[in-house]
Amino acid sequence: MVALDLRRLRFLREFEERGTLGAVATALGYSPSAVSQQLNLLEKETGARLFEKAGRGVRLTDAGRLLARHARVLLSAAEAATADLAALSGEVRGTVRAGGLQSAARRLLIPAVARTMAEHPRVRLEIFELELEQSLPGLRLGTVDLVIADEYDGHPRPRPDGLRFEVLHEEPLRLVLPAAHPLAAPAGPGSVARLLADVWTASAEGTGHHAMVVGTCRSLGGYEPDLRHRSNDADVQLELVRATGAVALMPPLALPSDDPALAVRAIAEADLRRRLFVVTRDGPRAPALTAFLEAVRDQAARLGH
Repeated sequence: MVALDLRRLRFLREFEERGTLGAVATALGYSPSAVSQQLNLLEKETGARLFEKAGRGVRLTDAGRLLARHARVLLSAAEAATADLAALSGEVRGTVRAGGLQSAARRLLIPAVARTMAEHPRVRLEIFELELEQSLPGLRLGTVDLVIADEYDGHPRPRPDGLRFEVLHEEPLRLVLPAAHPLAAPAGPGSVARLLADVWTASAEGTGHHAMVVGTCRSLGGYEPDLRHRSNDADVQLELVRATGAVALMPPLALPSDDPALAVRAIAEADLRRRLFVVTRDGPRAPALTAFLEAVRDQAARLGH
């Protein structure tokens, strides 16, 4: 009978998901040589050849893919057992790893961390800033427990099987202009079509925000935006508007409550909206994750008031 080490099976699942030893090492905080050593030990435990050469790297053999499929089931069962045992004890303790984009981290995750720390001091909370696409492997594999992501009208995000998606908050998008901009003088809505000659700022290419800005200029204005500045930091984008005269499309949660250097306007051509949603894995939730998720939901409910 083969005795399988769950920790080494997680290395195998990470490799199946990420494709390279280097990516696995980065995700789990090990050196590539340590990852290779653990996978070599797994091969010895099973007596099967799990990897084969592929160019400069390695790939899974048929046996490796077969074991990885079983690893998904075994790791999921181990996680469910841990959650059930924690619930049975009645004690809220353990580690919750949560990520999200900047505005979600600031307005949702951090207040939820503060509340959970006060109510459940034996829960360890780890927060990081991450886009949904970057966090999907970790969510599926169990190295990330909860992610808050956003989605813009016309630009849906992926919804892989095995994950739960719950909408937390919805808000309209706004044009953000420097106060001296010609379109800033009237207090009413501003036209995207009239910003053809302007320089734009947005998040990095490959993000939902970047795709939304480009798509909005194309669909509402009929032009390709002069998108010279890219930053995932909303404060950097706002400073670019203030200091350089760039223009932006941003959600209210990312905006200051009052800034005389900025003119915030509704979009004249359409009511475009952003939704924030929380993503967790299917299956039983540990009490610590349940408590933190409840704090996130309560904080989201306050955003509309």
